[in-house]
Amino acid sequence: MLTLIRIGAFSLTLLVVDVVHGQSTERIVIDGSTGVMPLAAALAKAFQERQPSVAIDLGSGLGTKARISALATGKIDIALASHGLDVGEITRAGMVVYEIARVPVVFGVNATVSVTDLSDQQVCDLYLGRATSWKAFGGQELAIAPRTRPDSEVDAEVARASIGCLRELKMPDAVKVMAKGGDMAKELAATAGAIGMTTMTVVEQSQGKIRAISLNGVAPTPGDVERKTYRMVRQSFFVVKNPPSPAVAKFIEFARGPQGWQVIGANGAIPVK
Repeated sequence: MLTLIRIGAFSLTLLVVDVVHGQSTERIVIDGSTGVMPLAAALAKAFQERQPSVAIDLGSGLGTKARISALATGKIDIALASHGLDVGEITRAGMVVYEIARVPVVFGVNATVSVTDLSDQQVCDLYLGRATSWKAFGGQELAIAPRTRPDSEVDAEVARASIGCLRELKMPDAVKVMAKGGDMAKELAATAGAIGMTTMTVVEQSQGKIRAISLNGVAPTPGDVERKTYRMVRQSFFVVKNPPSPAVAKFIEFARGPQGWQVIGANGAIPVK
């Protein structure tokens, strides 16, 4: 069977079109954290290139409770998560948690921004509106367009926990809140002067439209993440039923094996081996 997949740079939907009819197709439905979705999409695309008889559908994002409930009732086959998991409770419910990767959380900027590094205090000054042009940080005369994620979302939680002056900072009304990871990706790619919390996976998939800012001179490289000199990191989990279907088992094996590790690394993340 020939299967065609289309995944845009920031699309969170995997479109599967069966060209040859009359032949059964195994199907995997994936949904959950929008922050993990871009990495899951990259793994799904690579997996289908090797297993064209397996069709994969990606959802648009389910909350913490909704994703586990959907998995338990069979509405989805893999739940994506980055936090809020009670592993003991999930195990008792007949599910298994796999940590697939660790992904640097970054302050991504639109490609129009020439600044490459910010200190913790500069990040806070920027969000407080103490500086309104990138010229204040050594860049060009370009208006700063600050964006953030909801405080309950992982990217914002990680950034606030890692940057002392950001922990209790109340975002001014001028800071635009992006509800989902995909919304932030689109905004950063399209808005001149924009900055916001995102991941290295989004940066790598942006085709040069988004760049990652170094913090205090430390870049979000795999080496600095492993040495813990770059401290803003989020985990990526796949949760599945135990035992999984044959198709899901194949996909998990792929994601946790050498071929999956290569895909994960190419998408700005560090595989958990």
